Amino acid sequence: MSDLFLDHFMELSTGKATFAAGQHIFNQGDAITRLYLMQAGTIHLVRHQADGNVAVLQRALPGMVLAEASVFSSRYHCDAVAVTNSEAQIIPVNSVRRLLRSDHAFAGTWASYLSYQLQQARKRAEIASLKTVAARLNAWLAWNDGLLPSKGEWKNLADEIGVSAEALYRELAKRGKSFSHKTS
Repeated sequence: MSDLFLDHFMELSTGKATFAAGQHIFNQGDAITRLYLMQAGTIHLVRHQADGNVAVLQRALPGMVLAEASVFSSRYHCDAVAVTNSEAQIIPVNSVRRLLRSDHAFAGTWASYLSYQLQQARKRAEIASLKTVAARLNAWLAWNDGLLPSKGEWKNLADEIGVSAEALYRELAKRGKSFSHKTS
């Protein structure tokens, strides 16, 4: 995310919110009054399916705007639940709407941010459409220069590709030590 984007959001912030793991931030159908600029932790946007499954629509991480697609909606279309203890800047949605109408540079930066988020959503949808752990891992690796995250991040990778951590560990064990790791 660009410095211009972050600067504008920080200027609009009316404070910081903290959320405990498991806490609901908002629910589907709630009126939209604010957005959140993630500072720490992970919050998922989820929709509960008729069969009892939960679809994760967004994994909001630091530097991301939670529920960014809600800017021009009147009600949230899903629930937001903190996966880990999380912190976010509170951004009044009406302030964002005013800024989008009045500041063309910010509007362009916002469009760029939304375009990137759309690309990421399409990547996740492509990976989720694949049937096997091996295929999902291969697709994820193709999107990420063939580099695995460090071992401590493998559970997050499993979540990202929609498989159990155990299934991912088994697939990685089958492949042996033939991977490079990110040096993050």
